[in-house]
Amino acid sequence: MKSIKLLAVFTALMLVFAACTSDDSGDATTTEADGGGDGGTDTTEGDDVDLTQTDTLADVRAAGQIVCGVNDGLPGFGVVDADGNYDGFDVDFCRVVAAGVLGDADAVEYRPLTAEARFTALQAGEIDLLIRNTTWTATRDGQEGANFLFTTFYDGQGMMVPASTGFTTLEDLADANICVLSGTTTELNLTSVFNARGIPFNPVVFEDNSQLRPAYEEGQCEGWTSDASQLAAFKSAIEGEGGDDQFIMAEIISKEPLGPVVADGDTNWAQAVEWSVMATVQAWEFGLDSSNIGSYSGDNPNILNFVGSDNFDPGLGLAPDFAVQVVEQVGNYKEIFDRHIPAIGLQLEGSPNNIWTEGGLMYVPPYR
Repeated sequence: MKSIKLLAVFTALMLVFAACTSDDSGDATTTEADGGGDGGTDTTEGDDVDLTQTDTLADVRAAGQIVCGVNDGLPGFGVVDADGNYDGFDVDFCRVVAAGVLGDADAVEYRPLTAEARFTALQAGEIDLLIRNTTWTATRDGQEGANFLFTTFYDGQGMMVPASTGFTTLEDLADANICVLSGTTTELNLTSVFNARGIPFNPVVFEDNSQLRPAYEEGQCEGWTSDASQLAAFKSAIEGEGGDDQFIMAEIISKEPLGPVVADGDTNWAQAVEWSVMATVQAWEFGLDSSNIGSYSGDNPNILNFVGSDNFDPGLGLAPDFAVQVVEQVGNYKEIFDRHIPAIGLQLEGSPNNIWTEGGLMYVPPYR
């Protein structure tokens, strides 16, 4: 017993000695986990380390607007009109988030980004949100400091050729020049699939579609590979402007789930973005759209929760009526889809982007 007491006294003295001799200028290097997406900053002796988590939701509310990274040259998804206004499917989902978080769908600053620059901008905190036809992959999820959220558009990679070539299969493109964007999963898939099949080809790489399209139309490439939705958009644009007829091959060579992306490490912001986006699908499932969500007078308890009746609040950091703001100002998912996507030749019927009750993949967790 005496030995135990002596050991306890000795241990206490050692703890006091350690506390008295330590200071704030230790030699160890500390890595700061920055939720804003810097990728981490090494701090050495004498540096102040901020261990607080970035609160983008609070920052966005303080700023009164969302900075959203988008495409500005993809018909149907993100374009700029003659008056400088942004328009498209992805652009509308930036507006969805602004309506859900701020109550104002127009409180968005659009930041056009190339495919190569988009993750850098997200990591550096230059944008709050990325909605730019960006594919969710394991490597991007794990290595880009990115948090991929609800898939808003299920796509797949295809191949387009001038109809005059008569090409109908990938094998017809042996030794051909293939136009492709750099810094994309499209470029990786092209190499992987053609090499696996032993089809020799020459990639012709461009930074964005404003460079790629004229090169393709001038005959620098026999084929153009991209997401099938993009090919449909550009086929429609080329033919609509008097260009040569185009042919999109039937084969889809990849899965391309597209949707909003935020920086890792900011749960509150990710949650607010995700549920704002999913509200468009839930409204569609409930039969609510921009014309009737604000006047719902039924007694379905799930819908009453969804429209914020009696100030129902599940703790998402959003106003009880956020879904009403989203759908009244921007629309439900079907309204958004129908506003932009049929114009590029794609339909909901038979598509994975249809509601789950109609055989599609649009399915969200219950709002209760």
